[in-house]
Amino acid sequence: MSPSEQAGTGTGAGVTPGTCGVVFDTDGVLLDSASLHAAAWKVAFDHCIEKLRPGDPRQPPFDANAEYRRLVDGKARLDGARAFLQDRGIVLPLGASDDPPGCTSIWAVATRKEQAFTHMLSTRTVPVFDDVAPALRSLRAKRIRCAAASASRHAGVLLEAAGILGLFDTVVDGRDLARLGLPGKPNPALFLEAVSRLGLGPAQAAVVEDAEAGVAAARRGGFGLVVGLDRTADADRSAALHTRGADLVMHGLAALLDEVKVWTERP
Repeated sequence: MSPSEQAGTGTGAGVTPGTCGVVFDTDGVLLDSASLHAAAWKVAFDHCIEKLRPGDPRQPPFDANAEYRRLVDGKARLDGARAFLQDRGIVLPLGASDDPPGCTSIWAVATRKEQAFTHMLSTRTVPVFDDVAPALRSLRAKRIRCAAASASRHAGVLLEAAGILGLFDTVVDGRDLARLGLPGKPNPALFLEAVSRLGLGPAQAAVVEDAEAGVAAARRGGFGLVVGLDRTADADRSAALHTRGADLVMHGLAALLDEVKVWTERP
């Protein structure tokens, strides 16, 4: 049984009027893993730039900050690889999921990223942000249902290793996306699957997301409250989250319960 299945499936039994939930993105919201994903993408993309566009001044190394946030953050691996290559004007065939890691296809680039990320996980731990467990416990004490959602196939395992899996009613990760054939962000399918497992409709739930694509997905999904999380407290980043559809932007989770209460108590 997968960690997401262990965390429950949210059948909806016992839902009462006024029940609400919160769906959390994982990387950058719950776990300090975004930097690892960015580093793994840099390994994959820089290899392709060196191999396919050697010495081209128009093809600088991948920017693991700005380009990561703009092009791949929050997206499924294949979508992230496709977005970067299109942005750089590098044309590759789609290929197939069993393509070996490299630069022969979009799938090969995505597989190279997965290979690099898996290796990084074998050599270091992924910490949970200090404000996560207190925020989750506060929400659950008020009987607010909580779900974790991520396009990453590793999310459930990492939440379990971090010791916070049991604080969620359900977890939906990249393995579920693949099994169910769901599209990645900015399509809202990931969040809609998570809220469905909580036994709620999107209007009854909030989404907490740090990626622009994820905020856009939550807005498109019709969620009752869309919270942009900017742990960098960068004014431009906060503005971008607002632009993509965040109702409010927070710099941490300490005040999340208060914000959820304000939202649910609105007439």
